[in-house]
Order: sequence, then C-alpha cells, then structure tokens
Amino acid sequence: MLLRTCLGLVLLLAASAALAQAYRWVDENGVVHYSDRPRPGAEEVELETAPAISMPRPRTATPSRPGTADDDAEDAAVAPAYQSLAVASPGAEETLWNIGGVLEVSLDLQPALQPGHQVRVYFDGTPQTVNGTQFQLQDVYRGVHNLQAEVLDQAGQLMIRSQPSRFYVQATTIVN
Repeated sequence: MLLRTCLGLVLLLAASAALAQAYRWVDENGVVHYSDRPRPGAEEVELETAPAISMPRPRTATPSRPGTADDDAEDAAVAPAYQSLAVASPGAEETLWNIGGVLEVSLDLQPALQPGHQVRVYFDGTPQTVNGTQFQLQDVYRGVHNLQAEVLDQAGQLMIRSQPSRFYVQATTIVN
C-alpha cells in the first residue's frame, strides 16, 4: 500500500513537472519575476526534470515443500511483521486498589506472538522476560508505576516496542 502511494506521488510530481512551464521577466524597476503564466515581454524558462528514483521491490514468499527441514526457517522468514503492541491492562493512568502486590498484565499484540519470539517487559525500568502476552508481576505495591513491553525475535533483535504506560496502585489503610 505504501509502495503504491509513493509510486503514485512520484508519477504525479513527474507529470506535473513535465507539463509545467515557467516564464521570467524583468519589470521597470529591474526586479526579476517568475510565473507559470505568460505575459508580454516574458521569456520561457527551461525547467530541469526531477531526478528519477527507484524503489526496492517487495520480497515475495516462495512456497515451501511440506516435510522439509527448512519449513520452520521459511515460515519465520515469511511471518508478517508486528503491526501494533500496547499495554491493554492495566490501562494508562488507571488507579488499581488493593491488588495485594500481584499485578495482572495483558498486552495487545497484532498479529499474535510468533513461535520463537519472546516478550520482554520493563516494570519501572527493570527488564524481565515473560511468557506470552498475559502474565503476572509480583511485588507491585503502592505508588506510581511504569510499564513498557517489547517483542524480540529468535536472535534477540527488537521487533516492536509499546509506548510506556503509567498506572497507580493504592492500598486502603485502616486507622486504629
């Protein structure tokens, strides 16, 4: 989609440059003027054409033969890139009451987590690897907290990172 949009824009600019004409004239005060409309005494200016650019061709997946040892590697190569990752729960700026130190976390990842990829979360800046997109964090007590998540591929390379999400934990106190 992006490739088509870029290509259309380049073609539109090239077409408008090919059709464009410019005119130059000097007025009675010696000031040079340019316009796209002719006027008496104006000379036509030759415009240079815009340089052409070449866009890389998108890679296409080649179908694999079932039962080959390279099936997993080829499936990983054609796996779609992640489109979005967000902290779904706790919600941004949400206040949680009396959670007992256990935080239930849910991430929204589109498309789903691919085999071999892992999720790493940063709770108050401290990284930890978790299993999947729904998990619990322990020892989460009263205060302001920040949570951010990212997905890493098999080689540990960053695939996608969520925006940081701030939330609050409150605990009811009993006054004697």
